[in-house]
Amino acid sequence: MRFTTTADIPLPEDPLKTIIGQEEAVRIARVVARQRRNMLLVGPPGTGKSMVAQAISVLLPRPQQEISVIHNPNNPERPIVEVREKDSIEKTFKKKKDAGKSHSPSQVPVFVAERLGFRCRRCGALSPHNIHACPSCGSDKYRKESTPFDDLLFGFQAEVLEDRVHTTRTFPNGKEELVIYERTKDGKIVSYDKDSLKGLEYGAFARPRKIIVPLHRNPFVQATGASETELLGDIKHDPYGGHPEAGIPPYQRVVPGAIHEAHEGVLFIDELSTLGYLQRYLLTAMQEKRFSIAGRNPSSTGAAVKVEHVPCDFLFVGAINTADLPKLLPPLRSRITGNGYEVLMSTVMPDTEENRDALARFASQEIRKDGKIPHATHEAIEILIQEAKRRAKLIDDTSGLTLRLRDLSGIIKLAGDIAALEGAQFITEEHMKVAAIKGKGVEEQINDKYGSWFKAEMSDYHYKKGSSDNREVG
Repeated sequence: MRFTTTADIPLPEDPLKTIIGQEEAVRIARVVARQRRNMLLVGPPGTGKSMVAQAISVLLPRPQQEISVIHNPNNPERPIVEVREKDSIEKTFKKKKDAGKSHSPSQVPVFVAERLGFRCRRCGALSPHNIHACPSCGSDKYRKESTPFDDLLFGFQAEVLEDRVHTTRTFPNGKEELVIYERTKDGKIVSYDKDSLKGLEYGAFARPRKIIVPLHRNPFVQATGASETELLGDIKHDPYGGHPEAGIPPYQRVVPGAIHEAHEGVLFIDELSTLGYLQRYLLTAMQEKRFSIAGRNPSSTGAAVKVEHVPCDFLFVGAINTADLPKLLPPLRSRITGNGYEVLMSTVMPDTEENRDALARFASQEIRKDGKIPHATHEAIEILIQEAKRRAKLIDDTSGLTLRLRDLSGIIKLAGDIAALEGAQFITEEHMKVAAIKGKGVEEQINDKYGSWFKAEMSDYHYKKGSSDNREVG
């Protein structure tokens, strides 16, 4: 490839073509996206496992469903799940656009403006709904007023921000009529009464609801499994429970987990072995494609709330190191391979002209992604390629170019930082040489300085012993 600097290198539009040296993984990833299979990526860190997962999500069609939880008047602790298709949502939106009546925050009832986030509960000042702190008094608009005793006892104030408020209008003859106030995406307030609701096909529009998985969402969800709540969802705690006057209704406190947010998309979990017992829940979600959301804290007011059969039809991509494979639950691994693929990531690729061009493209890609460092010259990339050869021999004891690209990315950024501090227009050969030296791991630095780990430990031992002897003499 002929180029003067990495700025001259064009980047491919296909996200899978940005992954270098992993031809087998890329080939299978295309099949996984088309056929909606699972995938287990096995290999050391920094070989592109997360890039493969992200690329799969780009190849998937856009989500077609929206998931909401609806208030159940007969049993509030059991909110109802509703799944709406894209076509139905768009038709409803078009009819709602003409049916509703627009209002300013000052034209709606005070409690409506407060619950929609436009009016401060403490001082009554009006401000945009997306500003959390009131510009007049500084209080949090999204939290209930409470006494110091409540704060001390419960530790927090319950969130009450809503995007829709249901109320009633009372006429002089005593009759009541439902009125719904809704906050639109552009920050306006629209109201719907009985007459305007007649023209809507959406029959359950008048029922209080909360959208937990919106139609327009990122189809790529990465989870760590750090807690049950993050992965499986939860019900928020409210010290007043679901009390109709003081508390928050249960349906408003439902929090979806990563398995629900990844519905119709990709759920990616790196370091899969760290999930521990949560692997069993993940297995159930993959089998049933539905998973209930329940309160995870037995001392919370949400412990009694449960939302049954919430959809979670995701495409699962897991990443794990080779040494951690025994920690993977056998039934979960069987579920992945029974409807998917296991792929061993490569750590080295042959030293060919084509692969050298791929490394140059990778460098250009990382520089543009970083956005804070200058582009590199052709000579600087040659030094990077030599470093890739050296690392392949040092780490994997084989000839070729290393595919532990996260380490190479660190060297590129280090060289870029040096160039940026000097005010240089480009990353030069000298910058890359310095970065290659400074970018060595601690183990290699110890070997360069002391010759071996044993000598380093002995040096540390003599230092500690000498310090101890000096204290005794003193």
